[in-house]
Formats: sequence, structure tokens, C-alpha cells
Amino acid sequence: MDQSIHFVTLATPDLDAARAFYCGGLGWEPLLDVPDEIIFFQTAPGTVLGLFDAEKFRADIGRPGMHVATSGITFSHNVDSAEAVDALVAAAVRAGAALVKHPQRAAFGGYHGHFADPNGVIWEICHNPGWSVDASGRVRLTTDI
Repeated sequence: MDQSIHFVTLATPDLDAARAFYCGGLGWEPLLDVPDEIIFFQTAPGTVLGLFDAEKFRADIGRPGMHVATSGITFSHNVDSAEAVDALVAAAVRAGAALVKHPQRAAFGGYHGHFADPNGVIWEICHNPGWSVDASGRVRLTTDI
């Protein structure tokens, strides 16, 4: 198996709240939006985030009675400065996110803050001077900050 992920799909208890937050609040454009079922967003070349109605998710995987919860997952979005972290976290809160962690200096030498979308998905907005992407798309991580 190639070391790659093409889709990340989350069971979403309130698809309408997710749509309002990501599309209306953050200005994201859906790749595909199937009302009352799933909404897909292209998040990078060849990578898609799917938000799947939880009931339909359970049926799709053949476990209609299973409890599904998003837990222990954080999506990170890197920006160019601490000021951009502050601005994006504030914009997300204005759009309906819950503030999880005020933006602040991080132990790794960067600056970050966290919010939760209306369904509890936690996002880290981060300025990490040790993170970069080269021309080939390869991520570089260093601890020499």
C-alpha cells in the first residue's frame, strides 16, 4: 500500500451545521455536496475531507446501531505568522466555532490556538517555523527552531 491518504471522512452529527460553518462561515467551496448525506471539500492536491451524516455513515459501514464519535483527532492548518493565527482563530469563532485554546506560544517554538467546529472537530491553527513544503510537495519538519 502506498503511504498516502486520499480521503479523510468524519461522521458528522449535524451536517447542516457543518455546511453552515465551513461554507458560510469559513468560505470553503464544496467539491461535492449531497444534501442530507455528505459534503466533500478538496483540502490539498489529491486530498479530500468528507463530512458524512452520522446516521448514513453508520449505515454505510454496516453498523447502524454503532456509536460514532470524533475523538483524539486534531486537524492542523499552518499559516505564515502568529498574527495570522490570531486572525484565523477569531474568524472561526465568529463563524460559530468554540474556542478550545487561546492562541499562544507553543513548546515546539511556534504559535498556535485551537477551536472546535459545530460538531466538535478540533482544529489547530499554527505558525510553525520548523514546517515547510518543498517544490516537490515534500513536507520538511525540523526541531531546530
